[in-house]
Amino acid sequence: MCYVKQCEINNLDVRSLRKKIKNKEYERLDEQTKLKLITEEEPKVKDLIKNPIIINNKNSYETISEKVLQKIILEDISSFLKELGNGFSFIDNEYKIKLGNKYNYIDLLLNNIIYKCYVVVELKITTLKKEHIGQIQVYMNYIDKNIKTINEDKTIGIILVKKDNKYIMEYCSDDRIIAKEYELV
Repeated sequence: MCYVKQCEINNLDVRSLRKKIKNKEYERLDEQTKLKLITEEEPKVKDLIKNPIIINNKNSYETISEKVLQKIILEDISSFLKELGNGFSFIDNEYKIKLGNKYNYIDLLLNNIIYKCYVVVELKITTLKKEHIGQIQVYMNYIDKNIKTINEDKTIGIILVKKDNKYIMEYCSDDRIIAKEYELV
């Protein structure tokens, strides 16, 4: 049912539909999102991001660091954006922001044109830690205060991790932050 609706909304051809089914896009959505789709409730941008996010490791890098993970994503940014969902566009990697006297760098800064919001993506090659939430929250607040316009919604934060830690996310008070696992293929 979901795939039929996607065909109608996105005007998918047979090849694109087969790819979505093969990649099990619907199956990788969480149960709340599936319920929203069934009841035709309007999903939010964070609802449509799959878990795990499949990242194509075309050059078969064996040693993965955050820099290498970023390089893998940038080598096929189009596939990565499609994996996240509809409406994502790439703004910059290593986006430089100044906090006090120090420069910090956002791994990936995206925009979602459908939901009219910025999306901060932080890449981690470990299990989710509470420090990651604090880091991305600072970056999101910076974007909201210094870059976002009045016509845009608040910034969303995505932490891509090797392994999720649901206990940490359970106590995260900012519902704009989501953690998703990634899988290299």
